[in-house]
Amino acid sequence: MNDSSWGAPPQAGYWGPSEQGPVQGAAPAGPAYDAHNAQQTRPMPIVPDVPAHGGDQDDDRGAARLSGPLFRDDTPSAGSLGTPSQKPQEPMPSPVPQPAPAPQKKSAGRDLGAAIGVGVGLGAVIVASLFVVKAVFVGVIAVAVVVGLWELTSRLEERKGIKAPLVPLAVGGAAMVVSGYVRGAEGAWVAMALTALAVLVWRMTEPPEGYLKDVTAGVFAAFYVPFLATFVAMMLTADDGPRRVLTFLLLTVVSDTGAYAIGWRFGKHKLAPRISPGKTREGLFGAVTFAMVGGALCMQYLIEDGTWWQGLILGFAVAATATLGDLGESMIKRDLGIKDMGTLLPGHGGIMDRLDSLLPTAPVVWLLLVLFVGSA
Repeated sequence: MNDSSWGAPPQAGYWGPSEQGPVQGAAPAGPAYDAHNAQQTRPMPIVPDVPAHGGDQDDDRGAARLSGPLFRDDTPSAGSLGTPSQKPQEPMPSPVPQPAPAPQKKSAGRDLGAAIGVGVGLGAVIVASLFVVKAVFVGVIAVAVVVGLWELTSRLEERKGIKAPLVPLAVGGAAMVVSGYVRGAEGAWVAMALTALAVLVWRMTEPPEGYLKDVTAGVFAAFYVPFLATFVAMMLTADDGPRRVLTFLLLTVVSDTGAYAIGWRFGKHKLAPRISPGKTREGLFGAVTFAMVGGALCMQYLIEDGTWWQGLILGFAVAATATLGDLGESMIKRDLGIKDMGTLLPGHGGIMDRLDSLLPTAPVVWLLLVLFVGSA
């Protein structure tokens, strides 16, 4: 056998010098051991055992030990089979460096001109109705409640297929505001209970599919919009009611303004990124600071028998509830997959987008004012 066939020299006693046959005790020669075929054999490549099934790590190691193309379609590299290597390609010219883009300025995300104009217009209507005839302002609250209920129920039906009955909600919501102004907290609770009952009965006129989710959304809407708004009408019943309502409105607006101004200029740390990515901790600090200063001034100069330190507490509470109300509305809109509840107010969205901070703040301001200076 050729020495290069297996890589070892022939052993004595295995093959005789005259090829007459094997020596006594040697293995018989077969076709694979014929002398004339031995010159034509080549060494068999040693292929390591690769497991048929295994993890990704084992398969990668086994594949890394194999050399050469594994499939017919694989193209061998230049020089691997004795073929001359191809002419190397010329290097590509380096691209011309592009100037860095100019840094973008911070944007408020809304039309500030329209927002300011609408805000000033709404403020003028509110102040005029507030200090001329109290009943007119109660009507303004009732209209805002009905429009807010329409926006909320419309978005629920569009995005979730929830059909909260609008008619009993609108009638009951307006009645709730009037009852709170005429009969106080007792009247508001009775109107709330009757509105919930009306929602349950009204929905019975339609097929039972989805009844539970529809009436649940209806009761939630009755509590969230008109019932919380009733506390604004209840503030109005005091002798200095217009100034109490003005304090409530001013502090909420000041809190939102402080959060916007400080957050837009210095905001870096997100407050609740999963709910409202635009809100920052710096903005919350601005809301608290602005509201506390505004509360001290309002309690000292607008509210009879009020003191500045009571205003600090009131301002802090307003900042907290206004922020929570804004986050709550953002949670609802994120669940519905919308940015604004409506388009009625240019630069602001809908009525509900302006009531989000006011609604949860109203009962807190009403309660603190009753504790500080009484309800008369």
